[in-house]
Amino acid sequence: MKPKIFITRPIPEKALAMIEAECEVDIWPTSEILPPTAERLPGLDGLVTYSHEPVTAEMIASAPNLKVISNVGVGYNHIDAEAARAQGVAVGNTPGVLSETTADTTFAQLLAAARHLVPAGVYVQEKRWTCYDPNIFHGYDVHHATLGIIGMGRIGYEVAKRALGFDMRVLYYKRTRREDWEAELGIEYASFDRVLEESDFITLHVPMTPETHHLIGKAEFQKMKPTAILVNIARGPVVDSAALYEALKTGEIARAALDVTDPEPIPTDDPLLTLDNALIFPHLGSSTLQTRTRMATMAAENLLAGLKGEPLPYSVFG
Repeated sequence: MKPKIFITRPIPEKALAMIEAECEVDIWPTSEILPPTAERLPGLDGLVTYSHEPVTAEMIASAPNLKVISNVGVGYNHIDAEAARAQGVAVGNTPGVLSETTADTTFAQLLAAARHLVPAGVYVQEKRWTCYDPNIFHGYDVHHATLGIIGMGRIGYEVAKRALGFDMRVLYYKRTRREDWEAELGIEYASFDRVLEESDFITLHVPMTPETHHLIGKAEFQKMKPTAILVNIARGPVVDSAALYEALKTGEIARAALDVTDPEPIPTDDPLLTLDNALIFPHLGSSTLQTRTRMATMAAENLLAGLKGEPLPYSVFG
């Protein structure tokens, strides 16, 4: 009898074929409505999930046959991994594959915020461009500016590499200093406050932990330049949304580009949506065909290994 699997969202065909070859698959057909994971879990052998779908200790306890939870994505704070470990359930994620793609997205959103690319495009689409005007949509230069990177993991490293192509000065803050990367890239380690105070652009790449919750709030915005542009590509709760709204509304900082929000999706009545200097995107970080396909196949590899009682190729437990 084939193991029973629930996949909480549609996944790329290549990964789905890998799973269907060995499993009885139930797949939730839409991303528009949250999947009924809690209802499906009790009879499952394996679960493939995404980062916005909580898998709690109570849900795990309801599934005595569950062998593996395979997350399509790196972050797994939505899964009670310790409860899974205690029940002997393997948990996997998909590290490493998305760093370069997410760094590309970071720079795309940084440039969009710096140069008014989104409103300028809308301006033309709305047929408002009736004559050449040299005095509209003035942005900020990216070349030779100072970039501050908060959270210097693999994504931060890739962002720093891209910044060098723009002749940017790069400061970074990380709890553990990386002198090897400093030597390789010519970047400079700085204190958290100094990154805030000296940077023209600040990009966030930290994981979501109790320590990073509202890492950027009212006090931090007060330390930034009035021309600063903030790019959050990490997790929504890393930034205090209410404080960000006030900082943008009052001109304490110039602009923000948010790939992530708190909560997600952002409520339609959120005041940030009323601001012209806030660019908000629907969590596009790793959203390319190639990267999302590789993430899904890695998740499939984890799932199939866990069902066989084998070590997961990409286990969150190391």
